[in-house]
Amino acid sequence: MPVPTWLKVLNGEVVACTRCPRLVEYRERIAREKRRAYRDHEYWGKPVPGFGDPHARVLVLGLAPGAHGSNRTGRPFTGDASGNFMYPVLHETGFASQPTATARDDGQVLTNLFITAAARCAPPDNKPLPEELANCAPFLDREIEGLKELRVVVALGRIGFEAYLNYLKRKGLIASKREYEFRHGAEYAMPDGLVLLATYHPSNQNTNTGKLTRPMFVKIFEQARRLAERGRGGETSALNDLP
Repeated sequence: MPVPTWLKVLNGEVVACTRCPRLVEYRERIAREKRRAYRDHEYWGKPVPGFGDPHARVLVLGLAPGAHGSNRTGRPFTGDASGNFMYPVLHETGFASQPTATARDDGQVLTNLFITAAARCAPPDNKPLPEELANCAPFLDREIEGLKELRVVVALGRIGFEAYLNYLKRKGLIASKREYEFRHGAEYAMPDGLVLLATYHPSNQNTNTGKLTRPMFVKIFEQARRLAERGRGGETSALNDLP
């Protein structure tokens, strides 16, 4: 699928970004030192741009690249445990062409779904600082504005959830985040016409402990699909029939 000009420009700016010295130092150090299992791999070591269908109706909004996942492969949720949990679910629910995601050139194609993150660089301890999230926010704003056919935002974890609410605040569409409580399975009709779905993040910490199970995650994406088919105006159209 051809990448539209606006997205090419945005992705180029994301990859070249050096706004956060702490994150630049960390992502580049990890790329040099590597994990033993990946010592023969060439790490990406840069900010990670979004990935997916520019005509997507569903946006998946995560936290940040994993140090030895996206920071190694250069594509969201690719080559790590979270992606190994998520992509089979995306495949089962009709959004991904295959259940595996191992590298940028593995042939994976997303349909009607786009994946991005609140932070574009791997942060130490998976914890970006507030100012680092603020530095990344303009990239998220431009992605959301460019994805003209969005109907649903699936927020993976509290930080993804907060990132979308902060976007709405910046746009002047909500005055406060207080009425939007993060909990798995929460569903909110938002003032911009989109529906916000919340789910626990598919991290090892959540999936290995059973806090997030595969059936729970499948249910979220089945609901995202139903909502996307319904559309903003309540019309119904099967996603597989969309151009």
